[in-house]
Amino acid sequence: MSASARAGTAPVPDSPAPTAAVTAPVTAPAAPAAPASAASAAARRPPAVDWRVRFAALSLIWGFSFLLIKIGTHGFAPLQVTLGRLVFGTAVLGAVLLVRRERLPRGPRTWGHLAVAAFLLNALPFTLFSYAELTISSTLAGICNATTPLWGMLLSLVALSDDRPTRRRVAGLGIGFAGVLTVLGAWQGFDGQDPAGTAMALVAALSYAVGWVYVRRTLAGTDGSNVAMAGSQLLLGTLQLAVVTPLFTSFPASFPAGPLLAVAALGALGTGVAFLLQYGLVAEVGPTTATLVTYFIPVIATAAGVALLDEHLAWSTPVGALVVLVGAALTQSRTQGRTRGRAGGTRP
Repeated sequence: MSASARAGTAPVPDSPAPTAAVTAPVTAPAAPAAPASAASAAARRPPAVDWRVRFAALSLIWGFSFLLIKIGTHGFAPLQVTLGRLVFGTAVLGAVLLVRRERLPRGPRTWGHLAVAAFLLNALPFTLFSYAELTISSTLAGICNATTPLWGMLLSLVALSDDRPTRRRVAGLGIGFAGVLTVLGAWQGFDGQDPAGTAMALVAALSYAVGWVYVRRTLAGTDGSNVAMAGSQLLLGTLQLAVVTPLFTSFPASFPAGPLLAVAALGALGTGVAFLLQYGLVAEVGPTTATLVTYFIPVIATAAGVALLDEHLAWSTPVGALVVLVGAALTQSRTQGRTRGRAGGTRP
């Protein structure tokens, strides 16, 4: 999930982003809008690939992120999975910055805010999802990620004076959390679900929402392109994990091919390429359409987990996930109309 300096939408994660998550969030937490001149220049260039194809690709990339996290933890410690993800994601955006010859943002104040954003939108949620998937399914992790807009709406009522509650949005909040309880099988006392792993996944989604609120309040109006801001944020997140990881893990004794490729794909595609796809979609079709990708993520994550990892799927999981998505859609019903022309952000 990337910083969303001027984004009114939340990010879309794993990111994982943030709708009003993303970053993500969901809409995974979001990134700053490009300068008007850059946006107009991009508008004059016809896209090589139809936006529907790119939308589908983005949905698949983010939907498969939770499966890749699960595979990565089969060979590496959760912190190492997150560090590798950030390294590969930073490399992709760094290469784009070099090709475009774009400058990184300036000023210690901006970098300080980006450091906090990197922690809230990348380092913390990515790590929490990795730890969570040691004990919960990738399917459940993907559904927990979909609660980001619910947390975002709840926080916006407290932290953002321009986001006042409406009956529809409050109803969406209640419906969404009822969906979470359905997914977890609350009437059975959460039997079969690991409480610690589930809590970590939900806190990761909450972190996306907190990061989005923080970015909206501190980085709005900051100069710099989306790619430069996101690349700087990922770089700072990488440095944060590079300091912490050696303190809590030992150097891997081996580098198994499957987990290594999963981490590389998670970073290069799920964190690097996905941001570029999201930015292009926002610029072409607007944030309202672009952030609909959030609602496909848990569907794809569930299908991938069941088909490729043979994860068990009780009836309450898809039913609860549908209820969560309905609630999330209702919480976004008022803010979406005011975000046209602003960028979305990266996620899971």
